[in-house]
Amino acid sequence: MSPVLADVLVVIALIGALALVHRPLGDYMAAVFQSEKHLRVERWIYRSVGANPDVEMRWPAYLRGVLMFSAVSVLFLFLLQRVQDKLPLSLGFKPISPDQAFNTAASFVSNTNWQSYSGEVAMSHVTQTMGLAVQNFVSAAVGIAVAVALVRGFARSRTGELGNFWADLVRCTIRILIPICAVAAVVLIAAGAIQNFGDVHYVTTLTGDKQAISPGAVASQEAIKDLGTNGGGFFNANSAHPFENPNGFTNWLEIFLLLVIPCSLPRTFGRMVGSVKQGYAIVAAMGIIWFVGVVAVTWIEYAHPGTASQLAGGAMEGKEQRFGEGNSSLFAVSTTMTSTGSVNSFHDSYSGLSGGVLLLGMMLGEIAPGGVGSGLYGMLIMAIIAVFIAGLMVGRTPEYLGKKIGSREIKLAACYILVTPALVLVGTAAAMALGKGESSMTNVGPHGFSEVLYAYTSASNNNGSAFAGFAANTEYHNTMLGLCMLLGRFVPMVFVLALAGSLAEQKPVPVTAGTLRTEKPLFTGLLVGSIMIITGLTFFPALALGPLAEGLAS
Repeated sequence: MSPVLADVLVVIALIGALALVHRPLGDYMAAVFQSEKHLRVERWIYRSVGANPDVEMRWPAYLRGVLMFSAVSVLFLFLLQRVQDKLPLSLGFKPISPDQAFNTAASFVSNTNWQSYSGEVAMSHVTQTMGLAVQNFVSAAVGIAVAVALVRGFARSRTGELGNFWADLVRCTIRILIPICAVAAVVLIAAGAIQNFGDVHYVTTLTGDKQAISPGAVASQEAIKDLGTNGGGFFNANSAHPFENPNGFTNWLEIFLLLVIPCSLPRTFGRMVGSVKQGYAIVAAMGIIWFVGVVAVTWIEYAHPGTASQLAGGAMEGKEQRFGEGNSSLFAVSTTMTSTGSVNSFHDSYSGLSGGVLLLGMMLGEIAPGGVGSGLYGMLIMAIIAVFIAGLMVGRTPEYLGKKIGSREIKLAACYILVTPALVLVGTAAAMALGKGESSMTNVGPHGFSEVLYAYTSASNNNGSAFAGFAANTEYHNTMLGLCMLLGRFVPMVFVLALAGSLAEQKPVPVTAGTLRTEKPLFTGLLVGSIMIITGLTFFPALALGPLAEGLAS
């Protein structure tokens, strides 16, 4: 079987599996968030934190819950890293420096999972399991909770109540994330991933040098790393490490895990608003962008443009021989379009145009299909913009799902869209102007600029992957990237929840002959076009200085 045919079959199997679980998982998640019953373990958690899950919240109260929980999480994770040497199972590792501890705490709480450290030689077992792995669960649950609150804004009328944050957080963690991860972890262990709490092993290499091999609870963390679109690997090599990703089957499984919830949430959305066709329109737009990205990067990498790749006969630098160009490209596109940050190859080694596609995937807002929760609410914001544009073209007040899109709604949507571009472009410009970006580059010229642009794009969009050549572990970058992660995560949530509250207060608008049918393919095309045009106008100058310049020069 040729490598190209094998790669095509992998993509077909992936799409088939996602289509197979789209309906049952989406319906199950809708039932979870619409249920009025509480499990016994959930009641115990509510009592322990002093929350009443039956009290409905308006958007300011819901937002306070999100921010308070996340602030406490940042503080706890920061302190845990600072005292890890005094805790059991420390493995002899030193405390993490203050700037790196802040960066890591901001990273995992914001669902970014950017890593300026090597986990196997820096983080103890307690820090990995009680700190990082826990945040992998709850940060994912926070994103899904905010998305569900926005969906309720569309589904409800004449009320400002959006549900209860604590109930949404706990239900998502207990009923959705933990059960799926438990099954996925067992499968990973059976396929060769490790799971233990042993001591560091020292072995002698063929050259006579000593090498430290770190054990750990890898399989369980790998499962939630991908399912929760987190991306923080136990090892520095992430999913290129054989302990995390032993073979081709686990590679396919990990891609499936990072796509499965974002691809199923549109079905949840359709169920909760009472029209599954609306969910199909959203997931179709997500799928089109993702598929085009996969085809583009795979084709470019197989073509291996550039003198060095042509002389070598292939673009395999930075890629695992186990996976090749096709599986590496599929993983890279899926991870940059889902805010995951998990990698099985190093994006710094991709050709200039491929790197540009990966950058564009994040710059779109990671909505194809996006992170857990954040992908859905990002796509719904873009749907509101698309409806507004359509309304301008026909001279009619825009409506979406029976709600009028007035000046307040469009202002909130516009503010949401402007946050991450401002962080990306200002952060990159500041790093370059102050010389901090240039000093951290491994390469020069357009590729070096792409390293800096990629870092601030990844942090601001809560992705977490990096051009591997970028030296991020400096006091400046740890601090600035940490701030970009927090602002890029929580400032947009303010506008999402405010928009949800505004929509929930409206009374439904009846459908008429002039109403735009947002469940039709025409709207899906309009939505995809709006996303590409808005992103292209925003980021094209920066892309032209980096990956486009490099790609055209190769």
